[in-house]
Amino acid sequence: MSLDLTAHFSRFLDAAPERIHLAAHSHHFWPDASEDGQQRAWSDAALYADRKWDRVYGDIVPAVRRGIANRLGLPDPGSIAFAPNTHEFGKRLLSCFPADRPVRILASDAEFHSFTRQMARLEEDGLVEVERIAAEPFDDFGERLAAAAAAGGHDMVFVSQVFFSSGAIGPDIEGLVAAVPDQKTFIVVDGYHGFMAVPTDLSAVADRIFYVAGGYKYAMSGEGCCFMHCPPGYGERPRDTGWYAAFSALERSDGGVPYSLDSDRFLGSTFDPSGLYRMAAVFDWMDGIGLSVPTIHAHVMALQERFLAGIAEAGVTSLTDARLVTPVGAGVERGHFLTFETPEAPALFERLLEAGIVTDVRGERLRFGFGCYHTQAGIDGAVAAIATLLAPADAT
Repeated sequence: MSLDLTAHFSRFLDAAPERIHLAAHSHHFWPDASEDGQQRAWSDAALYADRKWDRVYGDIVPAVRRGIANRLGLPDPGSIAFAPNTHEFGKRLLSCFPADRPVRILASDAEFHSFTRQMARLEEDGLVEVERIAAEPFDDFGERLAAAAAAGGHDMVFVSQVFFSSGAIGPDIEGLVAAVPDQKTFIVVDGYHGFMAVPTDLSAVADRIFYVAGGYKYAMSGEGCCFMHCPPGYGERPRDTGWYAAFSALERSDGGVPYSLDSDRFLGSTFDPSGLYRMAAVFDWMDGIGLSVPTIHAHVMALQERFLAGIAEAGVTSLTDARLVTPVGAGVERGHFLTFETPEAPALFERLLEAGIVTDVRGERLRFGFGCYHTQAGIDGAVAAIATLLAPADAT
């Protein structure tokens, strides 16, 4: 399906009209509606002053929870907690386990830096033991992860819905849940490159998995508005806790520090709510124009194929299909960016950036991200600019 939403992204697009932005997976443009949400956050602070949090928790938080739940098939919006970043949730989850032994974790070797760095540091002090399953080859990763999970002995299984370094889709979540033998094991899915990009229905596993994501990328809401779906009965008293974790009227206590009965048990302390205002405005905008995640996904997949066809026709040999980490073909699922592996990746990134073509690079992997604000004509123009820059050098 072809979309033209450029009129809804005019403030980002008009801010630098000469820029060719192919990094939607890294810093997705925000729709104009998000600025209206930002203004409402300021206006509410001025209007309500001391009573601002009544407005935030009475209206904004419930609205954002409903918007997230609707897009993930979650039966209870109250299962969603918020934090400024997903790293806070990672620490809070780890603090749910006994402190007298290392936390035993199963993960892939392709998780995002915030998780990877934190685990590596905790390993240095013997506080966690991590079993890492190679994400590549992708074809049988799900089976290999499920087999490792089935062996048992893990406190937590942590895996990405979409791998940040490749765009490859992670394991079948329902199959992974079925493979974990111990019902006490935490199953955590990092959905940052999946939420609002890949159509996702968690209804069948909502009572079993944690799901973390945020607004910085495909949710088009910027920084500071991350969330975690929290299944009931898991992590009832995290040691890493802020005073908001007892914010709800109903609390549970074993005679010690009380905790909220719902997802608020994973909250920290005072935060900037403006990101939630932006996210609420984005959801309202999408609902108002009938824009769904499946529609966005179909549009982006078509743009990726158009981009690759144009690059091939132009003879840009440094970006051939053979260099794709995640292949594009019938029946192959992928996220919203294309990843090319080449030793030239850093140099290509710099060369493109100097010409005003924004991509991003991870080691020897050059990533091109596509979003709902891109159009077919815009991608054709981007291909032409890339060909002008790279094809002559490729041909020599």
